[in-house]
Amino acid sequence: MGVQNLSAKILRPHTTTRRPELDALRGLFLIWMTLTHLPTRMSDLVNTPFGFVTSADGFVLLSAMLVSQIYIRRAGGNAERLRSSLWKRAFRLYQYHLFMLTVAFTVIAAIAVRHHRVALTNLLDFYLEHPVVAIIGSLLLIYCPPLLDILPMYVLFLLLTPFVLYLAMRHGWTRIVLSSITIWMLAQFGLRILVHDITVKITHLPIPLQQTGAFDLFSWQWLWVAGLWIGARSDEGKNPLRYIQGKWVVLCAVLCLFFIAVRHEWFGPHITTQALGYSLDKWRIGPLRMLNLVACAGVLYWSRRYVKLIISREPFLTLGAASMEVFCTHLIFVFAGLAMLYNEMPQLHGMYALFLLVGTFLGLIAVATRQVHRKRQEKVSSAKVTT
Repeated sequence: MGVQNLSAKILRPHTTTRRPELDALRGLFLIWMTLTHLPTRMSDLVNTPFGFVTSADGFVLLSAMLVSQIYIRRAGGNAERLRSSLWKRAFRLYQYHLFMLTVAFTVIAAIAVRHHRVALTNLLDFYLEHPVVAIIGSLLLIYCPPLLDILPMYVLFLLLTPFVLYLAMRHGWTRIVLSSITIWMLAQFGLRILVHDITVKITHLPIPLQQTGAFDLFSWQWLWVAGLWIGARSDEGKNPLRYIQGKWVVLCAVLCLFFIAVRHEWFGPHITTQALGYSLDKWRIGPLRMLNLVACAGVLYWSRRYVKLIISREPFLTLGAASMEVFCTHLIFVFAGLAMLYNEMPQLHGMYALFLLVGTFLGLIAVATRQVHRKRQEKVSSAKVTT
């Protein structure tokens, strides 16, 4: 069977429309992420209040779900079109990445050095010490300064997604999911360190492991693959989460309550975040954190009808529909907030904090509204051309 015929068989076109509640939920996660990153007291209040689930977890998972649903439909049964569309999206996000690097390496670095802003200097310390290596490494998605490490991860995952979807549709999702879990398990035993050492030898770029980004890609790929899996299967009416019913929902709810209790130290000094240590690690998604994520996903899916009623409104819908533009914009405001800090002050207070919060969300809504309006105009123009 030819590749084109096989593609038409395994990548059937879909006629369903984009699900706005997923965009709304992603918009909610973006607001959560923004409040976490801005240097105000709100950061302490929203930092993992629901156990050990973060906005980044939800953002990555939902993004993968939307990618698998939207781009398979757009491909219309054509594997080449699927790959082309996803790589085009990856290239666009790479351009966003280059823009953010340019801002960081010029404006932000200049403010850090000239005005002695410790918070900004800590973000760009490797670049300030080794600018040439840092620039080359960042272009190759190897050097990833703090706050600027999600986009490179997203770009790499998008580049690999066409192959994952093709293999999954050709051989089924079981092998893909098991392979992804295996990679996650290997990541718990230092796979990232091994790959980093090999990369440094090949590229001759002496970039320390801690400067390659906080996220362990070999762990976080599981969230991405899980999102692709859930998105593709739910589009066929076979969402894997549908099996979480009855006693399983109760178990998930109990687990969620347990992790919330651990997070807030309700069990006393013996069962705490520190006591459980590595198993709750965020960047490598330790085993207990993974269990927390699965339990939370089960509860959210079971209560999706009620969650949809709460979140399917503005500004969540608009923010989620322009997620990448909003993400990049929120970083600009985070940099601005860090630039306002002086000496060893960790957070802004009073009117400065209020000004930053209000200005940030007004800016995010303005950018999202403009981006959504532009997309609608492009669709109208495209429809006129085709008719």
